[in-house]
Amino acid sequence: MTKVDYSSRGRIAVIAFQSPPVNSLGFALRQGLLAALERAEQDPAIDGVVLTGSNATFSAGADIREFGSTEMLRGPSLPTLNSCLEGMSKPVVAAIEGMALGGGLELALSCHHRVALTSAKVGLPEVKLGLLPGAGGTQRLPRLIGIEGAINVMLAGEPLAVGLFAKSPLFDQVVESDLLGAAAGLAEASAAAVKSGKPLPRARDLRVREPDLQALCQFARNTAKTAFKEYPAPLAIIDAVQFGAEKSFDAGLLEERRLFEQLMNGSVSKALRHVFFAERAASRIDGMPTETKAREIRQVAVIGAGTMGTGIAINFLNAGIPVRLLEVGKEALDRGVARIREVYEGQLKKGKLDAAKLAARMDLLKPVLEYPAIADVDLVIEAVFEEMSVKEKVFRTLDTTIRQGAILATNTSTLDVDRIAAFTARPQDVIGLHFFSPANVMRLLEVVRGAKTSPDVLATAMALSKKIKKTAVVSGVCDGFIGNRMIHRYSAQAMQMVDEGASPEQIDRAVEKFGFAMGPFRMGDLAGNDIGWLIRKRKYADGSLTERQVIADKICELGRFGQKTGAGWYDYKKGDRTAYPSTVVAGVIDEARKAAGRPLRKIDDREIVDRLVFALVNEGARILEEKIAQRASDIDVVYLMGYGFPVWRGGPMHYAESQTLYEVARRMRAFAALPGADTKFWQPAALIEKLASEVRSFNGGAA
Repeated sequence: MTKVDYSSRGRIAVIAFQSPPVNSLGFALRQGLLAALERAEQDPAIDGVVLTGSNATFSAGADIREFGSTEMLRGPSLPTLNSCLEGMSKPVVAAIEGMALGGGLELALSCHHRVALTSAKVGLPEVKLGLLPGAGGTQRLPRLIGIEGAINVMLAGEPLAVGLFAKSPLFDQVVESDLLGAAAGLAEASAAAVKSGKPLPRARDLRVREPDLQALCQFARNTAKTAFKEYPAPLAIIDAVQFGAEKSFDAGLLEERRLFEQLMNGSVSKALRHVFFAERAASRIDGMPTETKAREIRQVAVIGAGTMGTGIAINFLNAGIPVRLLEVGKEALDRGVARIREVYEGQLKKGKLDAAKLAARMDLLKPVLEYPAIADVDLVIEAVFEEMSVKEKVFRTLDTTIRQGAILATNTSTLDVDRIAAFTARPQDVIGLHFFSPANVMRLLEVVRGAKTSPDVLATAMALSKKIKKTAVVSGVCDGFIGNRMIHRYSAQAMQMVDEGASPEQIDRAVEKFGFAMGPFRMGDLAGNDIGWLIRKRKYADGSLTERQVIADKICELGRFGQKTGAGWYDYKKGDRTAYPSTVVAGVIDEARKAAGRPLRKIDDREIVDRLVFALVNEGARILEEKIAQRASDIDVVYLMGYGFPVWRGGPMHYAESQTLYEVARRMRAFAALPGADTKFWQPAALIEKLASEVRSFNGGAA
């Protein structure tokens, strides 16, 4: 509920505003603030104003839901509000607690004075949405803290402690307590100064003092070009700052607005805003009863002390949750404990962890060798070998050992969670928690909801994901869930193009130039080619994969599993992760091509990228049709956080929309007509055809 309260302390008006949860400056709040300021300006009984946020926060900025909509243009806009605020004839003091971020800080910069609690944080995070501060931030902040400091604040985009600016003109006072009293006192003193003929201090009237302006800005540009290769906002920020410093404050505001609108309409900002909302939407569970309560998780058990199991355990130890690490052999268990300690000692050396925290986290870890030792935990996560018979043995044991009411989770990346749940007499307590490797680093967590998983188990998994700082995406049950089901199609296209004449190096280069962290063959070498080989052999056996991947299988038969064996699709040198083209692999490919007798052709980079990305999109659309994923943006989150899809392109589904679904469908049909193509797969998913014909997007809006 948006609300602006107007009260007075003597001759000082106190304007307290709220728009939960973070006092975002949407149209209704801007309108209410302007009316309150005009009331104070016109009231002869008022000498000054204190502007403060309610609910222990000032403002986290503009309401980004309005970006690109008519609401953003409805007056008063934030730049207009700030201009009116700055032009008040009576002093206005911003009283800042909690956060003043983005437009919230720009609002405060437009006030004549600023007072903050020592605990408050300020920042201009617009760069993270592909934008620059568009309500005077690029002009006022440099005049208050200097060019270099302002550029650093805007390019970092992080909330910063007010203490960093306590000695700059940004704050008149930084206080421990009684924020309102300090602000009202400052307003009274400023009003008295105005009555004596002293002008009100305004950021716009300050001179920019930087003798080496051009050199400083050029240095900042060179740094930004290296650090933010595909992002135009950092360079636009520097341009706006320099323009205003060289010309004038008003000219700088006009240039800032021009650049803001240019960025707002650009593909990068649209993608980053999509990602912002997608991450938040992923936490919403469709059909969840409103009265559902999460179960309490006080202690966790992890079964398997390998790389995945220890990585999973670290997440819970970091969150202060006791972990019992179970392994059936003492030697393997000791290795696992040593691996966990090694991770923490590495963080200690880098200064990311102190000795006390290292000891506290290791104290939360209890290594055990027998199932009865974990009988009373609240959650068990198995991270054993990816084979159904192994999972069956574990879950049948858990069913007879672990207390009733505990959650039984599998970390499987491809296997049928419903089948695993059926090994127990309590399928309602079984859920998939698919961590991505390395599990203590990767943010993504696929939460796999089985057919009988109870709502409170699902709610618990989602709540717990936040506690261990993961972004969770709900998936239904299918082979590979969301991410690996799609990557199978992506990898199949990569292999198909090798059969047709492209080299692994060309394919990797093309998709990395597009923006992927690494191409499919380098990715396979990093993850371990034996993992995919194991899955293929299972699919060959059950008949779900009828066409053998001859080259990929041969690479594995030669023991070339990737970086861990020093050879995969590429060759590797000891202590060097650089991928070197392999003559052995080239020979395997050449032999397989000759045996197949297929004519080879030249494949350009555009075809490589489109076939790989649109393979993801087509399978993603089918996943939506089958309701495996709740929404298209969830698929984007999976690929952005788990598979290295370029963030500045917004994920595969968003990228497809940016190309128009009509064009995507047209390209798919062209791929279906290629010699030897998988014509059934390249038939555009019914959802794509439907949305393309209706000129609509995956999220239901107009394309």
